Amino acid sequence: MSLPFDLAPANPARGTAPPPQAPMIELEGVSRWYGQVIGLNDITCGIGPGLTALLGPNGAGKSTLLKLITGQIRPTTGRVRVLGEPPFANARVLRRIGYCPESDHFYEEMTGREFVTYLAALSGFSGRARTERVKDVIELVGMTDRCDRKIAGYSKGMRQRVKLAQGILHDPQVLILDEPLNGLDPMGRQEVTDIMIRLAEEGKCVLVASHILTEVEQLTHRILLMQRGRILARGSIEEIRGEMDRNHATPRRIVLRTPRPRALAASLLAEESVLGVRFDAADPEALEIETLQPGTFYDRLPHIILANQCEIETLRSPDDHLEAIIRILLTKK
Repeated sequence: MSLPFDLAPANPARGTAPPPQAPMIELEGVSRWYGQVIGLNDITCGIGPGLTALLGPNGAGKSTLLKLITGQIRPTTGRVRVLGEPPFANARVLRRIGYCPESDHFYEEMTGREFVTYLAALSGFSGRARTERVKDVIELVGMTDRCDRKIAGYSKGMRQRVKLAQGILHDPQVLILDEPLNGLDPMGRQEVTDIMIRLAEEGKCVLVASHILTEVEQLTHRILLMQRGRILARGSIEEIRGEMDRNHATPRRIVLRTPRPRALAASLLAEESVLGVRFDAADPEALEIETLQPGTFYDRLPHIILANQCEIETLRSPDDHLEAIIRILLTKK
């Protein structure tokens, strides 16, 4: 399923999306082949300012997409534009992109400070300005007290922080992060998440490839879901869920608890929007309802409750979170 809209800016804290802005990353009919193997297959999308999560199983094409955006490879067919220009071998674009790869590429004998300073020099910083900028980004990623130790002795979490420091060192307009939360403890994940959200709120385009679905949901509701080299779905979780309801006959499960489950079940089964009702063997007061028309069901539910004089203790949908949506989409494909 591919939805007919691009990823316009949205509030990372699950707020309302502001008016669309021009995409900072654009792909038009992009395919990439490795011999007889297709890495990407005819992808067209645009990604604007804000924070977007790139999701998909291993082999979905995420790494190929990131390499195209960061100018490491060029497409076999189609067109890639970052900030209005092709990124491949284009210094004007590359100096405005920050990149944190999943794999480590360090000079292990250097300290964290030396490594970031070296990259600052390559980015054109010199003298006092370089010293101050390195100090600031190291402090921002929480490495001030450990930056003068050799990288060879760093933990995975410390390496991730140094990679983030070098990625944001030159204040890029586009920031590409491949699995940035791997190896971080809970406090570190929260600190890095806060940095990503802040950069997105400043109007930067932040694209995060991740497989940690629960943390992606806390990070942003704007997702780009890939499978087998294609875009399977894109947009907010709410938009994708709504598109599934409208076009793909995907039943929505809704679970509620009530002291009078049998009386309520009888009334629910009489509703046209309800496909079925199940009792939960583990919880005698719980009902699981399936519906293809969740909007109609939720509109009718207050009337049904009042007519039966029932109390509802809890109401939730196990199909409304990101992991469930992805599972359903991948199963249908």
